Amino acid sequence: MAVSEMSVADKGAGPYGITAGPDGALWLTFAHSGRIARLTLDGELHEYPLEPPGCRPAVITPGPDGALWFTRSQDHRIGRITVDGETESFPVPTPDSGPFGITAGPDGAMWFTEMNTDRIGRITSTGETTEFALPCTGAYPSAITSGPDGALWFTLNQANAIGRVTVHGDIVIHPLPTPGAAPVGITSDGAALWFVEIAAGQIGRISVAGAVEEFPLPDRTAKPHAIVAASTGDCWFTEWGANSMGHITGSGKVTEYGLPSPSSEPHGIALGPDGAPWAALETGGVARLEP
Repeated sequence: MAVSEMSVADKGAGPYGITAGPDGALWLTFAHSGRIARLTLDGELHEYPLEPPGCRPAVITPGPDGALWFTRSQDHRIGRITVDGETESFPVPTPDSGPFGITAGPDGAMWFTEMNTDRIGRITSTGETTEFALPCTGAYPSAITSGPDGALWFTLNQANAIGRVTVHGDIVIHPLPTPGAAPVGITSDGAALWFVEIAAGQIGRISVAGAVEEFPLPDRTAKPHAIVAASTGDCWFTEWGANSMGHITGSGKVTEYGLPSPSSEPHGIALGPDGAPWAALETGGVARLEP
């Protein structure tokens, strides 16, 4: 399997989040330049500036309304962009919340994490927001995904745990076996939840009942960052510290693919409209792994 790279921005733009849109294109956040970008599979790129430029867009994902939704971690807003490039944003009620992860929920709303204020947020397509406080402080909720059980699952980076919240706001916290693992990315494979432990160099899996398994990476300093499931027991992830994209099976077998450019800082990862794994490289590019 070969990895190819494509330049999409200068190093100062900081491609960070990536997702496949409903329009057959890839959508990215440029965290440092405050832009959203649309990239077709043949390399055509369109950029849409945000105001203010320092809003720091982070994670982006499709919504149930046919638009793309993203977090603005620096000015504490939730953004929305249509496939035609029309943007709007909504303030998070709690000041200085630091929204980061975002996902479409099973209830037709978007759900997001608030890193700075230990809350999970829910926002409707019209911008109506509800917040749910976590039963812990300094937890740093990070990524979030819809689970196979109709609930939302999220990582607690500084609480060393995985959280679950129902659409009614009931929260359960599941501690991780490895101390200081610092989980970040999380995804559902349709049966269980998979997550990365950036500080421990491991990939984890948690059942909907809360049973946790951990799989050490060959390089424990690889700093896995984001993860996406292709199917049950079939996940792809980025290794920020090892400059690689990785694959893990349901049995825990790991395969790694080095990126052509050194120190390219891979962060977000998504399955493209072509079925291939794509990663956003903070140094200004995207990487594609030929399936």
